[in-house]
Amino acid sequence: MALKAVHVSDIPALDTVPKSPCFSNGVQLKVTNDDCPVIFHDDFILSQQNGVVFEKRITELSLSEFLSYGPQREVGKDGKVLLRKTKDRKIVQWEVEQDDPLCTLEEAFLNVESSLGFNIELKFDDHIVYDQDYLAHVLKAILKVVFDHAKDRTIIFSTFQPDAASLVKKLQSTYPVFFLTNGGCEIFEDERRNSLEEALKVCLENGLQGIVSEIKGVFRNPGVVTKIKESEISLLTYGSLKYVLSCHMQCFK
Repeated sequence: MALKAVHVSDIPALDTVPKSPCFSNGVQLKVTNDDCPVIFHDDFILSQQNGVVFEKRITELSLSEFLSYGPQREVGKDGKVLLRKTKDRKIVQWEVEQDDPLCTLEEAFLNVESSLGFNIELKFDDHIVYDQDYLAHVLKAILKVVFDHAKDRTIIFSTFQPDAASLVKKLQSTYPVFFLTNGGCEIFEDERRNSLEEALKVCLENGLQGIVSEIKGVFRNPGVVTKIKESEISLLTYGSLKYVLSCHMQCFK
């Protein structure tokens, strides 16, 4: 049975994930400039002051600065307005079904139902070339929280960043590491990100347990699925096409 991930960014949302061993919380991590892993999807956080929209990179904020955005835990205290940028680059209000304070990875471990596993996506900016020392520093900060607070939870690590995938595997052997790829649906300067073949190579060279591919990438090159299976590498998919029955039928022709 495949492990399903549900992406969330606050504690109440984390706790609403179905209580089943086939589900895991998909938490996307950044690390603040004072070394605290926080749950947030985007590279930048957007806000507005006196009618002027501004953005700040999450990794350049301290933890206290990060937590000052959005709803606050202290009754009667207002946080900075949260905005977001749509795919067509429009700036809109941050609207969610349940508006709760931003949180850290440690808080998630301490407050979310202990039977729920975490799929921890290690998020890095697609447009930055990171050096090994920086990656190692960030990953060690994340691993410290995981080893201190995960306890018996099911944990898997995943990332689109090939060097981060390699490093997190070298830094620990307790939890499986999956390499994320869009399978060539979008092209990057780093060739390792541009096909399922390259993703397989990353896994084999670094001892990773699996690949998580955009489903369209699998349909672009179904032949590589056999190679992945023969290599005993797990293959999971994401993307809207995986919910279309005809696509599943095509996959097994």
